[in-house]
Amino acid sequence: MADTSDGTPSSDRSVDAIRRYYDDFAEQEQDRLTKDVAGRVSFEIHRRFLERYLKEGHRVLEIGAGPGRFTAVLAERGTRVVVTDISPVQLHLNEVNVTAAGAEHAVQARHTLDVRDTSRFPDSSFDLVLAYGGPLSYAFDQEREALAGLLRIVRSNGVVVASVMSLWGSWRARLPGATQLAIRYGTAVTDAVIRTGDLRHVPGMIHVCRMFTWEHVATLVAESGGEIAGGSASNWASLEDPTTLSDIENRPQLWERFLAYESEACASPGARDGGTHILFAARRPPTLGSTLRV
Repeated sequence: MADTSDGTPSSDRSVDAIRRYYDDFAEQEQDRLTKDVAGRVSFEIHRRFLERYLKEGHRVLEIGAGPGRFTAVLAERGTRVVVTDISPVQLHLNEVNVTAAGAEHAVQARHTLDVRDTSRFPDSSFDLVLAYGGPLSYAFDQEREALAGLLRIVRSNGVVVASVMSLWGSWRARLPGATQLAIRYGTAVTDAVIRTGDLRHVPGMIHVCRMFTWEHVATLVAESGGEIAGGSASNWASLEDPTTLSDIENRPQLWERFLAYESEACASPGARDGGTHILFAARRPPTLGSTLRV
């Protein structure tokens, strides 16, 4: 658990901090995708992206399930779900919320799980792995091994659908805060974050993660033995003017049209770095043997 050579905390220490963060965050995570209009757009983009790959009857492993918003979506689509999260508190809230939503019938099991270690599951155990909310951004220096482990447990031609935090999109969306970091700590700190995507370079940062560009995601998938099946930003136009966005949301026909446009825009190659998260689907090719080990 020693710190890395550049002074940032080790992966183990960082993951322990993330576990404590989400234990403490508790019920607030439930509202993250509903509390404002940009969050509601993000939820729709995530849902529509997932549904490209999801089929009724699929057995799904949900990584970082949190309080259950997408567990309920999976249940609605007629899948069988194994629910996991690094936080025991979030796992308990998942059971409470999913039961309240009448979706508990779809859940086969729940486990506390670190995305870096899926060794408890046999090869080819699932049709699809869902890792929304950025679990791979919390694997820090072990994201390649983590994604390879997820590809191992999906069936041949199965898909890992995941999100990671976006480097350029987060800078775009949070420019005032990023500027204050440069003023307070100096540009050497922000240069290190831009160079590595690693927020552990920021002194005193509580919620740390690794941010990615689309190029980084494509390289990660290839190095993990997978093939890119699709990609998207989480938001594009919906990061701009909240007043206009609220007006659109109050007009159902216009809102549905906006969501269609936004989904298409987010999926375009030129926009994939522009949202707060990057969504991607990594397919396990038939040539990836069932005895793959990481």
